[in-house]
Amino acid sequence: MQKEPQKIKIRLIRGDITGQEVDAVVNAANNHLWMGIGVAGAIKRKGGNEIEKEAMSKGPIPVGEAVVTKAGKLKAKYVIHAAVMGQDLVTNEEYIRNATLNSLKRAEELKIESIAFPAFGTGVGGFPADECARIMLGEVKEFSKKAEYLQEVRFILFDKKSYDIWSVRL
Repeated sequence: MQKEPQKIKIRLIRGDITGQEVDAVVNAANNHLWMGIGVAGAIKRKGGNEIEKEAMSKGPIPVGEAVVTKAGKLKAKYVIHAAVMGQDLVTNEEYIRNATLNSLKRAEELKIESIAFPAFGTGVGGFPADECARIMLGEVKEFSKKAEYLQEVRFILFDKKSYDIWSVRL
């Protein structure tokens, strides 16, 4: 018997995504899935090189798509690598929207209950935080209508300014 769809709880947390105790953390990736700087670099440093090695074996992928790896030494079980940008490290609304949706789809395929996202494209990609919040929160709210397993989505915001911007959008 299929579970009844439920509304997903959305939480904003100021902190470091690599320390989250969730089923999956999402990496704001490039489409070749190498993990150099920003969120990807932090995940690789804390979780181990094996995360990048496994990710790169699954790439390259189209920008906007997402793949799953194990989480190495992180507290999470999985890392969902969402290609928010190409090799040029530039992103846009469509890439962020698709990467968010495909990350949520991977979470449902894994039948997991909790996931932690960074603010896609707002670091290396230079995308405006308020627009990112509008796009990503909108995707989660829409996905919530059909989610079967996912119960909690956390947005982990590294600094106070980003947290305050996202708080207004939630």
